[in-house]
Amino acid sequence: MQKKYTTLLIVSLALLQLKSSAQETVYPVGPQAGPILITHATVHVGNGTVLTDASVSFDKGKITGVGNSVVTAGATIIDATGKQVYPGLIVPLSSLGLREINSGVRGSNDFQEIGENNASIRTIVSYNTDSKVINVLRANGVLLAHIAPMGELIEGNSSVVQLDAWNYEDAAYKTDIGIFVNMPTLIPRRSGRGGFMRVASGDPVKEAMNKIETIKSFFTEARAYLQEKNHAENNLKFEAVRGLFSGKQKLYVRANEVKQMLLAIDLAKTFGFNMVIVGAAESLQIASLLVENNIPVILDNQHMLPTTEDDDIDQMYKLPAQLKKAGVLFAINDANDQSKQRNISFNAGTAAAYGLNKEEALSAITLNTAKILGIDDITGSIETGKDANIIISDGDILDMRGNQVTKAFIQGRDISLDNKQKQMYERYKHKYKIK
Repeated sequence: MQKKYTTLLIVSLALLQLKSSAQETVYPVGPQAGPILITHATVHVGNGTVLTDASVSFDKGKITGVGNSVVTAGATIIDATGKQVYPGLIVPLSSLGLREINSGVRGSNDFQEIGENNASIRTIVSYNTDSKVINVLRANGVLLAHIAPMGELIEGNSSVVQLDAWNYEDAAYKTDIGIFVNMPTLIPRRSGRGGFMRVASGDPVKEAMNKIETIKSFFTEARAYLQEKNHAENNLKFEAVRGLFSGKQKLYVRANEVKQMLLAIDLAKTFGFNMVIVGAAESLQIASLLVENNIPVILDNQHMLPTTEDDDIDQMYKLPAQLKKAGVLFAINDANDQSKQRNISFNAGTAAAYGLNKEEALSAITLNTAKILGIDDITGSIETGKDANIIISDGDILDMRGNQVTKAFIQGRDISLDNKQKQMYERYKHKYKIK
């Protein structure tokens, strides 16, 4: 009898755990059913233009009209009087859908492979559309994300996904757009615990240069392989970087230090790659060189301390405005492990408080990002012919008080804004009878 009760207890606990961790009942929606017209809105186009008392129409997933005299017969009318309309926000770099929990729980992580060279890894096939984080981002206005791998040196292929899908095939917005490389640091790092710090053994500069030579050797061999018309056997790693040499892909290099970025520029020049620098904390020091070589940057996180002791304490806040003034194309990200990109609009808001105007800050998380990712022909701004990736907010999307997204459309589909956090909020409002 005791054994029977023990078994029942175990089964009951298992069912309770399953229920508590169940995915919220939020389902992807089907294709846009008919034309939609948003009226009487303040429309932030994304390219610096703001239209007052304007309308936006879209049908079959595409924007069909933007302006003050848009008329669409038979359209569903959404009165947006007093509201703000924006292009959907785009995360320029993320491990969304690859990394659910920032811990040692390996079962929730699929963002990194073993070894120095993982050029043939494709993040799109590992993207988990059931991640609970996705729906939280949508509620903050994020509709697209650039999903990238992580690793030691050559990390693999990245893809852009849209955040309302049943599976990775549905989510794919533009696949295999870039190869990620992690540039080794040339600065000695300290290690140790409990205050007993020590400089890492060995010569870090020599080790870094050896790793850089490894990267160069790989691309040299890949170039030779790709120049051959026939191969005895296919090399998957060499085939994976074919787009770099043809110009269809970009090389994304993780680098924050000036020395790292200079080596990255040299690498791109050597092989003729289109390059984007990711991190770019010290990019202002070589801004003219970035402009000269047409190299954009993705700023990982503004809410952090500067990288050097001589910098102003608010240097990372001022950096976007300084890069804008220097003529560098940049995108703003939220790389904080805890917020997981949901605060990307507020990072842009910080940049607006430190030198950018509001529309320039908006472009840094919409059109600028689309340009860097090579998708600006189809998204990033509210313009006729582009995908209807649109959000409606009660107020300023860059301000925590105004960022109240009431509607969101991905390719014209009116998506759900419900998520785990909202459901928990409603649950405990009910428990404590809060109105």
